[in-house]
Amino acid sequence: MERSPAEPVGPAAGTTRRAVVVAAGAVGMTAALAACGGGSSEAGAGTVLGKTSEIPKGGGKIFKAEKVVVTQPEGGQFKAFSAVCQHAGCLVGEISDGTINCLCHGSKYDIKDGSVKKGPATKGLPPAQVTVKDGSVTLS
Repeated sequence: MERSPAEPVGPAAGTTRRAVVVAAGAVGMTAALAACGGGSSEAGAGTVLGKTSEIPKGGGKIFKAEKVVVTQPEGGQFKAFSAVCQHAGCLVGEISDGTINCLCHGSKYDIKDGSVKKGPATKGLPPAQVTVKDGSVTLS
């Protein structure tokens, strides 16, 4: 294609190759930072999960938004674990018969210590830090 003699060539033509590369990098970095930010959608220390009365003795409660499960294996004894199954990353879906159950592939974890009771998971649920005070359970 022939260029008209009036059309500028090089930097005077508008956008330089360097400007395009810099702009593309800036767009990519902005997208990466936005994806990793998480900030306001994830709970942090000091987040009140609920009342101790909501957590049944011999069972527990899953706090999906915070990705935490709190159990009460014995009266007045509260334990907390990550609610993310260690097999494929699904959130656990129920607590029954002394186990925390992942409904994706059938893994079961002990409500007392988060250990694997039934696979396919091979690692237990990592502990979460909570504080129990004045009838409330709070992320520590």
